[in-house]
Amino acid sequence: METATFTKALKPQKLFINGKYEDAASGKTIPVMNPATGEQLTTVPDAGPEDVDRAVRAARSSFENGTWRKMHASQREKILWRIGELIEKNKEELGLLESLNNGKTYREALRGDIPPSWDIFYYYAGWVRKICGETIPVDGSYLNYTLREPVGVVGMITAWNYPLLLAAWKVAPALATGCSMVVKPSEMTPLTTLKLAEYCVEAGVPPGVVNVVTGYGPSAGDALARHNDVDKIAFTGSIRTARSLLKASAESNLKRLSLELGGKSPNIIFPDADLDRAQNAAFWGIYANKGEVCSAGSRLLVHEKIYDRFVNSLAERARKMKVGDPLDPASEMGAQISKTQFERIMSYVETGKREGATLLCGGERDTEGEKARGYYIKPTIFGDVKPQMRIAQEEIFGPVLAVLRFSDVEEAAAIANSTIYGLVSAVWTRDIQTAHRLAQEIRAGSVWINAYNCFDSASPFGGYKQSGFGREMGPHAIESYTQIKSVWVALD
Repeated sequence: METATFTKALKPQKLFINGKYEDAASGKTIPVMNPATGEQLTTVPDAGPEDVDRAVRAARSSFENGTWRKMHASQREKILWRIGELIEKNKEELGLLESLNNGKTYREALRGDIPPSWDIFYYYAGWVRKICGETIPVDGSYLNYTLREPVGVVGMITAWNYPLLLAAWKVAPALATGCSMVVKPSEMTPLTTLKLAEYCVEAGVPPGVVNVVTGYGPSAGDALARHNDVDKIAFTGSIRTARSLLKASAESNLKRLSLELGGKSPNIIFPDADLDRAQNAAFWGIYANKGEVCSAGSRLLVHEKIYDRFVNSLAERARKMKVGDPLDPASEMGAQISKTQFERIMSYVETGKREGATLLCGGERDTEGEKARGYYIKPTIFGDVKPQMRIAQEEIFGPVLAVLRFSDVEEAAAIANSTIYGLVSAVWTRDIQTAHRLAQEIRAGSVWINAYNCFDSASPFGGYKQSGFGREMGPHAIESYTQIKSVWVALD
Protein backbone atom coordinates (compact mmCIF):
# COMPACT_ATOMS: atom_id res chain seq x y z
CA MET A 1 0.00 0.00 0.00
CA GLU A 2 1.32 3.47 -0.88
CA THR A 3 2.00 5.81 2.03
CA ALA A 4 -0.69 8.33 1.04
CA THR A 5 -3.29 5.57 0.77
CA PHE A 6 -2.13 4.04 4.05
CA THR A 7 -2.40 7.40 5.84
CA LYS A 8 -5.88 8.08 4.49
CA ALA A 9 -6.97 4.62 5.64
CA LEU A 10 -6.15 5.45 9.28
CA LYS A 11 -9.47 5.70 11.08
CA PRO A 12 -10.08 7.42 14.43
CA GLN A 13 -8.78 5.04 17.10
CA LYS A 14 -10.55 3.87 20.25
CA LEU A 15 -9.67 2.65 23.72
CA PHE A 16 -9.09 -1.10 23.97
CA ILE A 17 -10.84 -2.38 27.09
CA ASN A 18 -11.87 -5.95 27.85
CA GLY A 19 -11.22 -6.97 24.26
CA LYS A 20 -13.46 -4.27 22.81
CA TYR A 21 -12.92 -0.87 21.21
CA GLU A 22 -14.59 1.96 23.11
CA ASP A 23 -14.74 5.75 23.11
CA ALA A 24 -13.77 7.84 26.11
CA ALA A 25 -16.63 8.59 28.49
CA SER A 26 -16.17 12.31 27.81
CA GLY A 27 -16.25 11.86 24.05
CA LYS A 28 -13.10 14.00 23.79
CA THR A 29 -10.28 13.09 21.45
CA ILE A 30 -6.57 13.85 21.00
CA PRO A 31 -5.04 14.57 17.58
CA VAL A 32 -2.22 12.24 16.56
CA MET A 33 0.31 14.09 14.42
CA ASN A 34 3.03 13.35 11.88
CA PRO A 35 6.01 15.43 13.15
CA ALA A 36 7.71 15.28 9.78
CA THR A 37 4.90 17.16 8.04
CA GLY A 38 2.85 18.74 10.82
CA GLU A 39 -0.22 16.96 9.48
CA GLN A 40 -2.79 15.07 11.53
CA LEU A 41 -2.77 11.29 11.08
CA THR A 42 -5.86 10.44 13.13
CA THR A 43 -7.32 10.88 16.62
CA VAL A 44 -7.40 8.80 19.80
CA PRO A 45 -9.76 9.07 22.79
CA ASP A 46 -8.82 11.42 25.60
CA ALA A 47 -9.27 8.97 28.45
CA GLY A 48 -10.03 10.20 31.93
CA PRO A 49 -10.31 8.59 35.38
CA GLU A 50 -13.62 6.94 34.53
CA ASP A 51 -12.10 5.20 31.50
CA VAL A 52 -9.01 4.15 33.45
CA ASP A 53 -11.23 2.70 36.17
CA ARG A 54 -13.14 0.70 33.55
CA ALA A 55 -9.88 -0.70 32.15
CA VAL A 56 -8.51 -1.53 35.61
CA ARG A 57 -11.74 -3.31 36.56
CA ALA A 58 -11.45 -5.41 33.37
CA ALA A 59 -7.85 -6.27 34.20
CA ARG A 60 -8.71 -7.08 37.82
CA SER A 61 -11.61 -9.28 36.80
CA SER A 62 -9.45 -11.24 34.35
CA PHE A 63 -6.77 -11.67 36.98
CA GLU A 64 -9.10 -12.82 39.75
CA ASN A 65 -10.97 -15.15 37.40
CA GLY A 66 -7.68 -16.69 36.36
CA THR A 67 -8.50 -16.70 32.66
CA TRP A 68 -4.83 -16.08 31.90
CA ARG A 69 -2.76 -16.83 35.00
CA LYS A 70 -4.41 -20.25 35.50
CA MET A 71 -4.23 -21.21 31.85
CA HIS A 72 -1.91 -24.18 31.21
CA ALA A 73 1.66 -22.93 30.97
CA SER A 74 2.24 -24.70 27.67
CA GLN A 75 -0.73 -22.88 26.16
CA ARG A 76 0.41 -19.48 27.44
CA GLU A 77 3.85 -20.23 26.01
CA LYS A 78 2.36 -20.82 22.55
CA ILE A 79 0.32 -17.63 22.75
CA LEU A 80 3.34 -15.47 23.56
CA TRP A 81 5.20 -17.01 20.66
CA ARG A 82 2.21 -16.33 18.41
CA ILE A 83 2.23 -12.64 19.42
CA GLY A 84 5.84 -12.47 18.30
CA GLU A 85 4.89 -14.07 14.99
CA LEU A 86 2.11 -11.54 14.41
CA ILE A 87 4.50 -8.64 15.04
CA GLU A 88 7.01 -10.16 12.63
CA LYS A 89 4.35 -10.84 10.03
CA ASN A 90 3.16 -7.21 10.15
CA LYS A 91 6.60 -5.61 10.40
CA GLU A 92 6.23 -3.33 7.36
CA GLU A 93 2.92 -1.88 8.55
CA LEU A 94 4.22 -1.43 12.09
CA GLY A 95 7.43 0.16 10.86
CA LEU A 96 5.50 2.59 8.69
CA LEU A 97 3.15 3.48 11.56
CA GLU A 98 6.09 4.09 13.87
CA SER A 99 7.86 6.26 11.31
CA LEU A 100 4.78 8.33 10.49
CA ASN A 101 3.83 8.80 14.13
CA ASN A 102 7.29 9.39 15.62
CA GLY A 103 9.29 11.07 12.86
CA LYS A 104 12.07 8.47 12.89
CA THR A 105 13.20 7.09 9.55
CA TYR A 106 11.32 4.08 8.24
CA ARG A 107 14.67 2.31 7.89
CA GLU A 108 15.39 2.84 11.60
CA ALA A 109 11.93 1.67 12.65
CA LEU A 110 12.13 -1.44 10.52
CA ARG A 111 15.59 -2.30 11.85
CA GLY A 112 15.72 -0.98 15.41
CA ASP A 113 12.12 -0.97 16.68
CA ILE A 114 10.22 -3.91 15.22
CA PRO A 115 12.65 -6.89 15.33
CA PRO A 116 13.42 -6.55 19.07
CA SER A 117 9.67 -6.13 19.66
CA TRP A 118 8.91 -9.55 18.26
CA ASP A 119 12.04 -11.11 19.76
CA ILE A 120 11.06 -10.15 23.31
CA PHE A 121 7.88 -12.24 22.98
CA TYR A 122 9.86 -15.19 21.62
CA TYR A 123 12.26 -14.84 24.55
CA TYR A 124 9.61 -14.70 27.28
CA ALA A 125 7.60 -17.50 25.67
CA GLY A 126 10.55 -19.65 26.69
CA TRP A 127 10.29 -18.43 30.28
CA VAL A 128 6.64 -19.34 30.88
CA ARG A 129 7.44 -22.92 31.95
CA LYS A 130 10.62 -21.98 33.80
CA ILE A 131 9.21 -19.61 36.45
CA CYS A 132 9.38 -21.64 39.63
CA GLY A 133 10.07 -21.54 43.35
CA GLU A 134 12.58 -23.43 45.48
CA THR A 135 12.80 -25.68 48.51
CA ILE A 136 14.73 -24.32 51.50
CA PRO A 137 16.49 -26.45 54.17
CA VAL A 138 15.12 -24.83 57.35
CA ASP A 139 15.59 -25.88 60.97
CA GLY A 140 12.97 -28.11 62.51
CA SER A 141 10.65 -30.74 61.13
CA TYR A 142 9.29 -28.65 58.28
CA LEU A 143 9.08 -28.61 54.52
CA ASN A 144 9.62 -25.02 53.40
CA TYR A 145 9.17 -24.02 49.78
CA THR A 146 8.50 -20.84 47.83
CA LEU A 147 6.01 -19.95 45.14
CA ARG A 148 6.78 -17.25 42.59
CA GLU A 149 3.41 -15.73 41.75
CA PRO A 150 2.25 -12.90 39.44
CA VAL A 151 2.16 -9.50 41.13
CA GLY A 152 -1.38 -8.84 39.87
CA VAL A 153 -2.66 -5.91 37.81
CA VAL A 154 0.13 -3.84 36.27
CA GLY A 155 -0.21 -0.28 35.01
CA MET A 156 2.25 0.47 32.22
CA ILE A 157 3.12 4.02 31.17
CA THR A 158 5.39 4.25 28.15
CA ALA A 159 7.30 6.99 26.34
CA TRP A 160 7.06 8.26 22.77
CA ASN A 161 10.56 7.55 21.44
CA TYR A 162 10.20 3.77 20.96
CA PRO A 163 6.44 3.27 21.36
CA LEU A 164 6.03 -0.38 20.36
CA LEU A 165 9.33 -1.60 21.76
CA LEU A 166 8.88 0.01 25.18
CA ALA A 167 5.40 -1.50 25.44
CA ALA A 168 6.69 -4.92 24.34
CA TRP A 169 9.46 -4.82 26.96
CA LYS A 170 6.74 -4.59 29.61
CA VAL A 171 3.85 -6.57 28.16
CA ALA A 172 5.90 -9.69 27.30
CA PRO A 173 7.32 -10.43 30.79
CA ALA A 174 4.02 -9.43 32.42
CA LEU A 175 2.18 -11.95 30.27
CA ALA A 176 4.84 -14.59 30.88
CA THR A 177 4.35 -14.29 34.64
CA GLY A 178 0.52 -14.35 34.48
CA CYS A 179 -0.25 -10.69 35.17
CA SER A 180 -3.08 -8.61 33.73
CA MET A 181 -2.39 -5.05 32.63
CA VAL A 182 -3.49 -1.60 31.54
CA VAL A 183 -1.12 0.17 29.16
CA LYS A 184 -1.11 3.95 28.77
CA PRO A 185 1.10 4.89 25.83
CA SER A 186 2.20 8.45 25.17
CA GLU A 187 -0.68 10.46 23.78
CA MET A 188 1.64 11.45 20.93
CA THR A 189 2.50 7.91 19.74
CA PRO A 190 -0.27 5.46 20.68
CA LEU A 191 -0.88 3.72 17.35
CA THR A 192 1.45 0.72 17.51
CA THR A 193 0.56 0.00 21.14
CA LEU A 194 -3.08 -0.32 20.12
CA LYS A 195 -1.96 -2.71 17.39
CA LEU A 196 -0.04 -4.76 19.96
CA ALA A 197 -3.16 -5.17 22.10
CA GLU A 198 -5.04 -6.31 19.02
CA TYR A 199 -2.37 -8.92 18.26
CA CYS A 200 -2.49 -10.18 21.85
CA VAL A 201 -6.18 -10.98 21.58
CA GLU A 202 -5.76 -12.42 18.08
CA ALA A 203 -3.04 -14.72 19.43
CA GLY A 204 -5.34 -16.03 22.18
CA VAL A 205 -4.86 -13.78 25.21
CA PRO A 206 -8.28 -13.63 26.92
CA PRO A 207 -10.18 -10.31 26.89
CA GLY A 208 -9.40 -8.05 29.82
CA VAL A 209 -5.82 -9.22 30.26
CA VAL A 210 -4.30 -6.54 28.00
CA ASN A 211 -6.06 -3.16 27.95
CA VAL A 212 -4.94 0.13 26.39
CA VAL A 213 -6.11 3.59 27.42
CA THR A 214 -4.94 6.63 25.50
CA GLY A 215 -4.78 9.96 27.26
CA TYR A 216 -2.63 12.62 28.87
CA GLY A 217 -0.32 11.98 31.81
CA PRO A 218 -1.98 14.36 34.31
CA SER A 219 -5.38 12.73 33.74
CA ALA A 220 -5.14 9.13 32.53
CA GLY A 221 -1.60 8.52 33.79
CA ASP A 222 -2.26 9.94 37.23
CA ALA A 223 -5.54 8.00 37.55
CA LEU A 224 -3.68 4.78 36.75
CA ALA A 225 -0.91 5.58 39.23
CA ARG A 226 -3.39 6.32 42.02
CA HIS A 227 -5.79 3.46 41.40
CA ASN A 228 -6.04 1.21 44.44
CA ASP A 229 -6.60 -1.89 42.30
CA VAL A 230 -3.30 -1.50 40.45
CA ASP A 231 -0.53 -3.52 42.10
CA LYS A 232 2.45 -2.19 40.16
CA ILE A 233 3.44 0.61 37.80
CA ALA A 234 6.08 0.02 35.11
CA PHE A 235 7.21 3.36 33.72
CA THR A 236 9.57 4.74 31.08
CA GLY A 237 9.96 8.51 30.96
CA SER A 238 11.20 11.53 32.85
CA ILE A 239 12.46 11.96 36.41
CA ARG A 240 9.79 14.58 37.03
CA THR A 241 6.98 12.16 36.17
CA ALA A 242 8.67 9.40 38.18
CA ARG A 243 8.53 11.59 41.29
CA SER A 244 4.80 12.06 40.71
CA LEU A 245 4.36 8.30 40.39
CA LEU A 246 6.23 7.66 43.63
CA LYS A 247 4.02 10.20 45.38
CA ALA A 248 0.89 8.63 43.89
CA SER A 249 2.00 5.22 45.12
CA ALA A 250 2.59 6.59 48.61
CA GLU A 251 -0.79 8.29 48.69
CA SER A 252 -2.73 5.28 47.39
CA ASN A 253 -1.92 1.62 48.02
CA LEU A 254 1.91 1.59 48.08
CA LYS A 255 2.01 -0.09 44.69
CA ARG A 256 5.38 -1.30 43.44
CA LEU A 257 7.26 0.62 40.75
CA SER A 258 9.94 -0.05 38.17
CA LEU A 259 11.37 3.09 36.57
CA GLU A 260 13.54 3.67 33.50
CA LEU A 261 14.28 7.39 33.46
CA GLY A 262 16.85 8.23 30.83
CA GLY A 263 20.44 9.28 31.03
CA LYS A 264 23.35 11.53 30.14
CA SER A 265 25.61 8.73 29.09
CA PRO A 266 29.41 8.95 28.74
CA ASN A 267 31.11 7.50 25.67
CA ILE A 268 34.84 7.41 26.48
CA ILE A 269 37.49 7.27 23.73
CA PHE A 270 41.14 6.42 24.50
CA PRO A 271 44.00 6.96 22.02
CA ASP A 272 44.66 3.23 21.60
CA ALA A 273 41.09 2.47 20.48
CA ASP A 274 40.03 1.47 16.97
CA LEU A 275 39.24 5.10 16.18
CA ASP A 276 37.26 4.45 13.00
CA ARG A 277 34.88 2.11 14.81
CA ALA A 278 34.73 4.43 17.80
CA GLN A 279 33.86 7.41 15.62
CA ASN A 280 31.10 5.51 13.82
CA ALA A 281 29.65 4.43 17.16
CA ALA A 282 29.89 7.96 18.54
CA PHE A 283 28.07 9.28 15.48
CA TRP A 284 25.15 6.88 15.67
CA GLY A 285 25.25 6.91 19.47
CA ILE A 286 23.89 10.47 19.38
CA TYR A 287 22.10 10.75 16.02
CA ALA A 288 20.18 7.45 15.95
CA ASN A 289 16.46 8.09 16.36
CA LYS A 290 17.21 11.87 16.19
CA GLY A 291 18.93 11.73 19.56
CA GLU A 292 15.61 10.95 21.23
CA VAL A 293 17.09 7.92 22.96
CA CYS A 294 17.46 7.33 26.69
CA SER A 295 20.74 5.52 26.04
CA ALA A 296 22.14 8.17 23.68
CA GLY A 297 25.86 8.75 23.99
CA SER A 298 25.25 12.44 24.55
CA ARG A 299 28.54 13.04 26.41
CA LEU A 300 31.58 12.17 24.31
CA LEU A 301 34.75 12.02 26.40
CA VAL A 302 37.83 12.15 24.14
CA HIS A 303 41.42 11.83 25.33
CA GLU A 304 43.41 15.04 24.90
CA LYS A 305 45.99 13.34 22.65
CA ILE A 306 43.43 12.64 19.91
CA TYR A 307 40.80 15.27 20.73
CA ASP A 308 41.23 17.70 17.82
CA ARG A 309 41.60 15.08 15.09
CA PHE A 310 38.76 12.90 16.36
CA VAL A 311 36.27 15.71 16.99
CA ASN A 312 36.98 17.60 13.76
CA SER A 313 36.45 14.43 11.73
CA LEU A 314 33.20 13.70 13.58
CA ALA A 315 31.92 17.23 12.97
CA GLU A 316 32.73 16.95 9.28
CA ARG A 317 30.65 13.80 9.03
CA ALA A 318 27.78 15.42 10.94
CA ARG A 319 27.73 18.35 8.50
CA LYS A 320 27.19 15.89 5.64
CA MET A 321 24.44 13.90 7.35
CA LYS A 322 21.27 13.54 5.29
CA VAL A 323 18.37 14.93 7.32
CA GLY A 324 14.98 14.66 5.67
CA ASP A 325 11.77 12.80 4.90
CA PRO A 326 11.69 9.76 7.22
CA LEU A 327 10.24 7.66 4.40
CA ASP A 328 13.07 8.54 1.99
CA PRO A 329 15.58 5.63 1.99
CA ALA A 330 18.41 8.17 1.66
CA SER A 331 17.47 9.99 4.89
CA GLU A 332 19.71 9.26 7.86
CA MET A 333 17.77 11.30 10.42
CA GLY A 334 14.14 12.35 10.61
CA ALA A 335 12.12 14.94 12.51
CA GLN A 336 11.91 15.59 16.25
CA ILE A 337 8.72 14.33 17.85
CA SER A 338 6.92 17.64 18.48
CA LYS A 339 7.12 21.41 18.57
CA THR A 340 7.56 21.25 22.35
CA GLN A 341 10.53 18.91 22.09
CA PHE A 342 11.99 20.91 19.21
CA GLU A 343 11.87 24.09 21.29
CA ARG A 344 13.38 22.30 24.28
CA ILE A 345 16.33 21.13 22.20
CA MET A 346 16.89 24.57 20.68
CA SER A 347 16.83 26.16 24.13
CA TYR A 348 19.69 23.87 25.15
CA VAL A 349 21.61 24.92 22.05
CA GLU A 350 21.31 28.54 23.18
CA THR A 351 22.34 27.51 26.69
CA GLY A 352 25.47 25.84 25.35
CA LYS A 353 26.42 28.98 23.49
CA ARG A 354 25.90 31.14 26.58
CA GLU A 355 27.94 28.80 28.74
CA GLY A 356 30.95 29.19 26.45
CA ALA A 357 30.99 25.85 24.63
CA THR A 358 32.19 25.95 21.02
CA LEU A 359 29.47 25.22 18.45
CA LEU A 360 31.25 23.08 15.85
CA CYS A 361 28.27 22.29 13.61
CA GLY A 362 24.49 22.41 13.46
CA GLY A 363 22.63 24.23 16.19
CA GLU A 364 19.80 25.41 13.96
CA ARG A 365 16.52 24.33 12.46
CA ASP A 366 16.67 22.63 9.07
CA THR A 367 14.08 24.34 6.87
CA GLU A 368 15.28 23.29 3.44
CA GLY A 369 12.42 22.41 1.07
CA GLU A 370 9.66 20.26 2.51
CA LYS A 371 11.46 20.13 5.85
CA ALA A 372 10.08 23.59 6.67
CA ARG A 373 6.80 21.90 7.63
CA GLY A 374 8.37 19.57 10.19
CA TYR A 375 10.54 19.75 13.29
CA TYR A 376 13.97 19.08 11.85
CA ILE A 377 17.24 20.04 13.56
CA LYS A 378 20.67 19.88 11.99
CA PRO A 379 23.09 17.49 13.75
CA THR A 380 24.78 19.53 16.47
CA ILE A 381 28.16 19.20 18.17
CA PHE A 382 29.55 21.36 20.98
CA GLY A 383 33.26 21.21 21.69
CA ASP A 384 35.25 22.51 24.69
CA VAL A 385 32.43 21.48 27.01
CA LYS A 386 33.11 21.55 30.76
CA PRO A 387 31.61 18.89 33.07
CA GLN A 388 29.61 21.46 35.06
CA MET A 389 27.84 22.96 32.01
CA ARG A 390 24.11 22.29 31.73
CA ILE A 391 24.56 20.71 28.31
CA ALA A 392 26.87 18.19 30.01
CA GLN A 393 24.60 17.63 33.00
CA GLU A 394 21.00 17.59 31.72
CA GLU A 395 19.31 15.21 29.30
CA ILE A 396 18.58 17.14 26.09
CA PHE A 397 16.94 14.23 24.26
CA GLY A 398 17.87 15.45 20.82
CA PRO A 399 20.73 15.44 18.26
CA VAL A 400 23.08 17.53 20.39
CA LEU A 401 26.49 16.13 21.35
CA ALA A 402 28.63 17.56 24.17
CA VAL A 403 32.34 16.76 23.74
CA LEU A 404 34.69 16.88 26.74
CA ARG A 405 38.46 16.38 27.08
CA PHE A 406 40.14 14.10 29.60
CA SER A 407 43.77 13.24 30.33
CA ASP A 408 43.76 9.93 32.20
CA VAL A 409 41.62 7.08 33.52
CA GLU A 410 40.91 8.79 36.84
CA GLU A 411 39.62 11.94 35.18
CA ALA A 412 37.53 9.94 32.73
CA ALA A 413 35.85 8.06 35.59
CA ALA A 414 35.25 11.26 37.55
CA ILE A 415 33.62 12.99 34.58
CA ALA A 416 31.58 9.89 33.71
CA ASN A 417 30.13 9.80 37.24
CA SER A 418 29.56 13.56 37.56
CA THR A 419 25.84 13.64 36.68
CA ILE A 420 22.67 12.50 38.43
CA TYR A 421 22.21 9.82 35.76
CA GLY A 422 23.61 6.31 35.45
CA LEU A 423 21.93 4.47 32.61
CA VAL A 424 24.60 3.37 30.12
CA SER A 425 28.23 4.06 29.23
CA ALA A 426 30.94 2.95 26.83
CA VAL A 427 34.72 2.60 26.92
CA TRP A 428 36.89 2.38 23.81
CA THR A 429 40.38 0.99 24.40
CA ARG A 430 42.59 -2.00 23.59
CA ASP A 431 43.95 -2.00 27.14
CA ILE A 432 42.11 -4.75 29.01
CA GLN A 433 43.05 -3.33 32.42
CA THR A 434 41.67 0.11 31.56
CA ALA A 435 38.49 -1.41 30.16
CA HIS A 436 37.71 -3.55 33.18
CA ARG A 437 38.76 -0.91 35.66
CA LEU A 438 36.33 1.60 34.19
CA ALA A 439 33.62 -1.06 33.91
CA GLN A 440 33.85 -1.34 37.70
CA GLU A 441 34.20 2.37 38.48
CA ILE A 442 31.46 3.77 36.23
CA ARG A 443 28.13 3.91 38.02
CA ALA A 444 25.78 2.84 35.24
CA GLY A 445 23.47 -0.05 34.51
CA SER A 446 25.31 -0.97 31.31
CA VAL A 447 28.95 -0.62 30.31
CA TRP A 448 29.80 -1.37 26.69
CA ILE A 449 33.45 -2.02 25.86
CA ASN A 450 34.49 -1.27 22.27
CA ALA A 451 30.83 -1.15 21.27
CA TYR A 452 27.75 1.01 21.73
CA ASN A 453 24.00 0.41 22.05
CA CYS A 454 24.20 -3.35 22.56
CA PHE A 455 20.81 -4.82 23.48
CA ASP A 456 19.46 -8.35 23.68
CA SER A 457 16.21 -9.72 25.07
CA ALA A 458 18.24 -11.95 27.41
CA SER A 459 20.36 -9.14 28.91
CA PRO A 460 19.03 -6.80 31.65
CA PHE A 461 18.66 -3.08 30.98
CA GLY A 462 18.14 -0.36 33.57
CA GLY A 463 19.80 2.40 35.51
CA TYR A 464 21.76 3.46 38.55
CA LYS A 465 21.16 6.68 40.50
CA GLN A 466 18.35 8.83 39.07
CA SER A 467 18.19 6.78 35.90
CA GLY A 468 15.73 4.62 37.81
CA PHE A 469 15.44 1.17 39.35
CA GLY A 470 14.28 -2.22 38.24
CA ARG A 471 15.35 -3.95 35.05
CA GLU A 472 13.80 -4.55 31.65
CA MET A 473 14.53 -7.77 29.74
CA GLY A 474 16.32 -10.91 30.79
CA PRO A 475 15.43 -13.07 33.79
CA HIS A 476 15.66 -9.98 36.01
CA ALA A 477 12.45 -8.54 34.54
CA ILE A 478 10.62 -11.64 35.78
CA GLU A 479 11.35 -10.44 39.31
CA SER A 480 9.59 -7.14 38.59
CA TYR A 481 6.31 -8.86 37.73
CA THR A 482 6.28 -11.54 40.42
CA GLN A 483 6.26 -11.83 44.19
CA ILE A 484 7.52 -14.58 46.49
CA LYS A 485 5.36 -16.61 48.86
CA SER A 486 6.96 -18.77 51.53
CA VAL A 487 5.03 -21.96 52.38
CA TRP A 488 5.71 -23.94 55.59
CA VAL A 489 4.48 -27.50 56.12
CA ALA A 490 4.86 -29.14 59.55
CA LEU A 491 6.05 -32.73 59.12
CA ASP A 492 5.62 -34.00 62.69
